[in-house]
Amino acid sequence: MKHTNGGDSRLLEIDGLKVHFRTDDGWVRAVDGVDIGIGRGETVCVVGESGCGKTVTAMTVMKLIAMPPGKIVAGQIRWQGRDLVPLDAEGMRAIRAKEIGIVFQEPMTSLNPVYTVGEQIAESLRLHEGLSKRAAIERAVEMLKLVHIPNPQRRVHDYPHQFSGGMRQRVMIAMALACGPKLLIADEPTTALDVTIQAQILDLLNEMKDRLGMAVMLITHAMGVVAETAQRVVVMYAGKVVEEAPVIELFGNPRHPYTQGLIRSIPRLDLAAVKKERLEAIPGTVPSLLNPPPGCRFAARCRYAMAQCTEAEPPLREVAPGHKVACVL
Repeated sequence: MKHTNGGDSRLLEIDGLKVHFRTDDGWVRAVDGVDIGIGRGETVCVVGESGCGKTVTAMTVMKLIAMPPGKIVAGQIRWQGRDLVPLDAEGMRAIRAKEIGIVFQEPMTSLNPVYTVGEQIAESLRLHEGLSKRAAIERAVEMLKLVHIPNPQRRVHDYPHQFSGGMRQRVMIAMALACGPKLLIADEPTTALDVTIQAQILDLLNEMKDRLGMAVMLITHAMGVVAETAQRVVVMYAGKVVEEAPVIELFGNPRHPYTQGLIRSIPRLDLAAVKKERLEAIPGTVPSLLNPPPGCRFAARCRYAMAQCTEAEPPLREVAPGHKVACVL
């Protein structure tokens, strides 16, 4: 499948990706034919409820899923034209941190508690940039300063437990950006933080993106975060992409019933004082990915479902320039 964002300037192109996991009950089709393209300097938000496959997609790009039980069954992950799927651990090590950085969902479990934050930032600098221990620590101080951690000369020698949640997330961002990657994958980087700190982290990601000229793949389930940060949005449901569009187009004219449901579930502060309305919830639950139902996987929860929705799987097709949707309507 060809993407229409920026011709040959695409950094990352995920094509027909299928990732399955072996369980006692059978194979779980966590990601089942996903296409996503990211251009240079672009922010793409991948959005969907928990269990839709967005984190597995991101982790598979970095080859960080456990294999076994996970298995890349089909598809390509082309990084600047080169397929990452066949690469071994050594080949991936040259790309991780150096070319593609990643910020994980929970900074406390992602940082090593027995090393100082400076040592952890310095490790990738020594590995990829060949810096001496002293030069790497000096660069770590610069990175902490870049992500607005006060008193970085002293804090570089502190351990993760001496930082608050928001500060630990800043350390994770500093670590991910230390080697100047072209793409940053941020996997729900604000989930464990309170609202004001969330806003600061999102502002920081935008600032770093503009300053370093990198692309960002932001994984989230919060539509408010999407509206704030994305240029393009990919909506996933039950292991598949159901809609993709520029952010203004997606919020102004959502085509897929699932996307419409996600947008209707956002609290509207501008209308709260005028009329009291209950927040809308999407009825039902996500289908089992062990034995997905035939046809559209959203059909059982969809207010517009027809007989043909359960017969054949709707393909992802372009309905307007840059706007793709997988729905018979």
